[in-house]
Amino acid sequence: MKYRQELKFEVSDAELEILRGRLLPLMKMDQNQVGDAYTIRSLYFDDLQDTCLKENQDGADNRHKYRIRIYNAQTDRIRLEKKSKLRGMTRKEGCKITEEACRLYMEGKTPAFSESASDLEKEFYCEMKMHGMFPKTIVEYDRTAFVEPRGNVRITFDRNIRGSVLPGEFLEEKIARIPLLPSGMHVLEVKYDEFLPGYLLRTMQVGTLRRTSFSKYSYSRMI
Repeated sequence: MKYRQELKFEVSDAELEILRGRLLPLMKMDQNQVGDAYTIRSLYFDDLQDTCLKENQDGADNRHKYRIRIYNAQTDRIRLEKKSKLRGMTRKEGCKITEEACRLYMEGKTPAFSESASDLEKEFYCEMKMHGMFPKTIVEYDRTAFVEPRGNVRITFDRNIRGSVLPGEFLEEKIARIPLLPSGMHVLEVKYDEFLPGYLLRTMQVGTLRRTSFSKYSYSRMI
């Protein structure tokens, strides 16, 4: 899997509405999205030295972090993911895991090692055993996603970004959460492969967009 370009912007409610109106005639909604948005909840892990957090804050190159992700607070689709960053570009790897395995990870434990496990599961197993990877924080937000095959473009609106320092609640239907951004502020993400089509680039020119290196994980650790 190759690395992709990823741009982030802090945006207001009004800016998102302008962009939504412009993008609807040009892009398709994500086929997995039901309605206007879906909710993403991620459980992030870090080691005993908080290496992932420090690398994020320092803007270090060639870094990665691990997380477990669910959608709409449902447990029928639980994914272990590794997100890597290199020279400003990102790559995401993932695999499906069982609820039983997830609950063990939530406790800082690992399932029994299995040769039939995916490469990512084996890697995460080693990280937990060797470096003390442990669940640190939960991030949750409501995402609206637009897609365009040319350039493999994906534009997402991440609204109402909130966090929790109670990893044990990860699989609960409702969890205690604290907003990570001021009221009315959200994050726009633009991801693509080699190029961003010119007509989409022009569409994104609202005039007030603020490029940011916003890290949901880092902000959630400051709760």
